[in-house]
Amino acid sequence: QVQLVESGGGSVQAGGSLRLTCAASGDTYNRDCMAWFRQAPGKEREGVAYFDLDGRTTYADSVKGRFTISKDNAANTLYLQMNSLKPDDTAMYYCVADTGYQLGRNRLCPRVRDDFDYWGRGTQVAVSS
Repeated sequence: QVQLVESGGGSVQAGGSLRLTCAASGDTYNRDCMAWFRQAPGKEREGVAYFDLDGRTTYADSVKGRFTISKDNAANTLYLQMNSLKPDDTAMYYCVADTGYQLGRNRLCPRVRDDFDYWGRGTQVAVSS
């Protein structure tokens, strides 16, 4: 089992910054793949930033160049640094984790919301214009 607890959300004006933190505990293997998702009111939950097994990071086009995902393995913590925030970034942000899946000889990390097994409860981000 994996437990994920997000913090760091809040209200900021457009152009401001926030850093989200996800404290992870439990089975290390089951959280090899980690990512941040978000859900805005009336919209589908979407992936924002991903950490792959080889350490590479991937971002949604809407946040590329503004958001940075990072982690501190020793502290079991995942971060999302969000700069140049826009009103469209207003959403509940979720930390997610998964073991990954086997494809041939390779183990890969999921990209789709429903393929992540572990979710935190979320932290709210509100950006005003």
